Amino acid sequence: MQCVHPSGQACFSVVSAVYTQDDVMDRNRVQLQFEAAQEHHGALIGCCFDRLPTDSTERYTRWCNSLTQSQLLTQRFTSFGPTIIQPTWFCHCSAFDSAGPFVERGKGVPEDLLFFHEHLKLGHGVYRVNECLVSYRYHPSAMTFSVKRETIWDIQVKEFQESVLCHWKSVTIWNAGKQGRRFYRSLTEENRQKVIAFCDVDVKKIDKGFYTFEEASGYPKPRVPVVHFKCASPPFVICIKWDLTNGAFERNLASLHLQEGIDYYHLS
Repeated sequence: MQCVHPSGQACFSVVSAVYTQDDVMDRNRVQLQFEAAQEHHGALIGCCFDRLPTDSTERYTRWCNSLTQSQLLTQRFTSFGPTIIQPTWFCHCSAFDSAGPFVERGKGVPEDLLFFHEHLKLGHGVYRVNECLVSYRYHPSAMTFSVKRETIWDIQVKEFQESVLCHWKSVTIWNAGKQGRRFYRSLTEENRQKVIAFCDVDVKKIDKGFYTFEEASGYPKPRVPVVHFKCASPPFVICIKWDLTNGAFERNLASLHLQEGIDYYHLS
């Protein structure tokens, strides 16, 4: 069976592993990921990783390595991109062939993110071996830094609308600030009509009572209520970045006893 690696090289085996020459691979990586691929046929297999130097992208590394198996799916819409990083990918060549090839259009194209979403839309799974099997080297000039944040945002909003929001009758946007309003403006007209409220903890935003969509054509301009998060109704799309509020947001979310993937998704 022929398989095309992300590097562009051909493979004639039944599995394909991504490996870059600057990274360091644990001697047990192939064996452990092969065993996982046998158990989770068709899945894209990743693993935990550390960074070289060790203090590189600490928040991103902590997020990626701490995700549960279910969160590998539910947190796929954040600005971090794929929930398992490309240098750890391992899969059957048949799975790669069905979702590939990579969209290689040069700098600025997040080909790993596009492939990741296509893989999931085809019904394939994602699984992580919970051992550190790759040391991922940081390069300030890496291709990933050529991808604009706006490009990632547009892809993630589009995928969220097509994969999740299309199945919801209503939605509350958690964050009445800049990021939440940006998400609202990025929605299609049909999906904007599903937004029943913004929620927040900011007293000034809540006291104002509403957000006016000034960019809308025609009159009257749409007004969306702004309420305290304890008074809001799920499902939520959460437009607050993880791990940036000293745990305050995470505690507020936990207090509602919601189920991720049913009652809320992260998109920030």
